[in-house]
Amino acid sequence: MRREGTWNGGPGTPRRGPADQATVRRSNLALVLRHLREHGARSRSAVAAETGLNKTTVTSLASELLARGLIKETGPQHAGAVGRPGLALTLDGSGVGALGLEVNVDYIAAFATDLAGRVLLDWRISFNAMNSTPERSLDELARAIKQAVDELALLGVRVAGITVAVPGLIDTTTGTVDVAPNLGWYGVPVANVLERADVSRDVPVTIDNDANLAALAEFTSGVAAGTPDLVYLTGEVGIGGGIIAGGRLLGGADGFAGEVGHVPVDPSGDRCGCGRIGCWETKVGLAVLVRMVTPDNAYGTHDGVVRDPEERLAEIEARQAAGDPHVSEAVAEVGRWLGRGAATLVNLFNPRVIVLGGYFARLADQLIPVAQAELERWGVAGSIARCSFVASDFGFCAASRGAAGIVVERVLSDPTTVDVRASVMPSSESTEGRADPVSHRVKPPR
Repeated sequence: MRREGTWNGGPGTPRRGPADQATVRRSNLALVLRHLREHGARSRSAVAAETGLNKTTVTSLASELLARGLIKETGPQHAGAVGRPGLALTLDGSGVGALGLEVNVDYIAAFATDLAGRVLLDWRISFNAMNSTPERSLDELARAIKQAVDELALLGVRVAGITVAVPGLIDTTTGTVDVAPNLGWYGVPVANVLERADVSRDVPVTIDNDANLAALAEFTSGVAAGTPDLVYLTGEVGIGGGIIAGGRLLGGADGFAGEVGHVPVDPSGDRCGCGRIGCWETKVGLAVLVRMVTPDNAYGTHDGVVRDPEERLAEIEARQAAGDPHVSEAVAEVGRWLGRGAATLVNLFNPRVIVLGGYFARLADQLIPVAQAELERWGVAGSIARCSFVASDFGFCAASRGAAGIVVERVLSDPTTVDVRASVMPSSESTEGRADPVSHRVKPPR
């Protein structure tokens, strides 16, 4: 258990300086904040006893967390002791927002929560990034961020951070998209562009891979929450994979692990957006299914028409309901290739669960039986027997949800990232009568 700042270094060890003391305080602030998040309302005495901090330190830390709007006082709390009961501390954060966005081939999504996990925003706008320049796409992304920040401000919520999910290889240290072939982005400094656009002054903006963020969302709160070994598949035009191994996200030496969509599976197949032949996403990506079932409305067929992926899926389902035999055949073909590719992942990473996101989840009832049979055919028997496909509940917002979760985790790890200021929200009791601001919606294209 973390203790408050005693230094037990050996001979010759430098004495702590002010920076070290600041680090210790940040660490202790995080300890108290996480303790309240995990264990609920606690008196200052209880927090001290349970964390190993002394009560004087807890009182000081609580005052700072109160000033930052991260906790609140409730009570009184009776602990069976003689004397006047004290006020309890509990997680608040109702005025502190975490904003996640995703830019993908055919939409931009926004998702926001407060620190306590209450969903504040959940929307998606159609946008044809595939046929737009990086500059235009980033302009649209900046507008979406400003819109989301303004909506949160109307709710009395200040944004603690913004994370943007992008389907590609990301240099997270610089916020640069090295390559996102389905977007046509190569060496795009997304973080710098958004900072210059002044999307939200003094709010940190980070960029990360969409599949990795979606995998984290599934691991923390999805259908396979807590499963220490899982693979998440995005189910978009491009196919990305997020890999949780031993309870940790597998990043790789350069953070590029999980680019499963570009694993070659068919040397005589179609050319992929990355320029190679026969990548897995040329067999299972949404664009492939759309081309097989609705060739008249395939991606890139009508450059002026912006269609949300849900619309495309609705059209596919309508054709199947009308008795079009090509739909079932096409879905079965995708399912077979899905199972073959998944067998490689199972042989490599030995997950317990493969979580299907995006359009895979929408068509899971048809895809999973075919994919599972193919998985059992191509996989190593022992690992396959203990691995199954499951459909995500998050639809097309898993990545933006995971992006918001990254911001929450950053605040929990370092509460000093939230400014000390008077709370911009009413007290907890006065928020109970407010209408929930969220219902998931798809906005019309602008």
